[in-house]
Amino acid sequence: MIRRLNHAVLFVSDLDRSLAFYCDVLGFRPLPGGFPGAAFLQAADSANDHDLGLFQSPTGPGVRRPGDVGLYHLAWEVGTLADLAAMWERLADAGALTGASNHGSTKALYARDPDGIEFEVCWLVPDDRVEEELVPGMPPTRPLDIAAEIERYGADTPSGPRTDPTVWQRIFAGR
Repeated sequence: MIRRLNHAVLFVSDLDRSLAFYCDVLGFRPLPGGFPGAAFLQAADSANDHDLGLFQSPTGPGVRRPGDVGLYHLAWEVGTLADLAAMWERLADAGALTGASNHGSTKALYARDPDGIEFEVCWLVPDDRVEEELVPGMPPTRPLDIAAEIERYGADTPSGPRTDPTVWQRIFAGR
């Protein structure tokens, strides 16, 4: 049911330093917008809405305690909304589901594995429909109503694919 890894999110001890490293050394590009204490980046040739998220650690810049930095979560992509609905049931039945969110361009479930490691399972809105999801003034995170999403997009509409990098440029230019 899982198709591929979609993105990783890290807690970092100094957001500005990490942002410079990932951009200057590894060639990621920062995306405009976001929210305080976080940065979202794309790989050089990516059309994904983000490939890497960096979040300032809860203790603030320059402070590092065990567990304050490192992996926050990995996001796994499923093929269809039907797959996402089935995953919702499987995670809930396993007592692993911790939340569900509509992020506009993605529909996401959040869960923890038996060791407490958080992960996300997501479905990506197809490129040709993503602009209608990301409108000015729309909250970036809202409750996920999987039945409504299936009614809107269809249970078997394929996830993504993110093939048009200009879609994000158009969206961010309009904000």
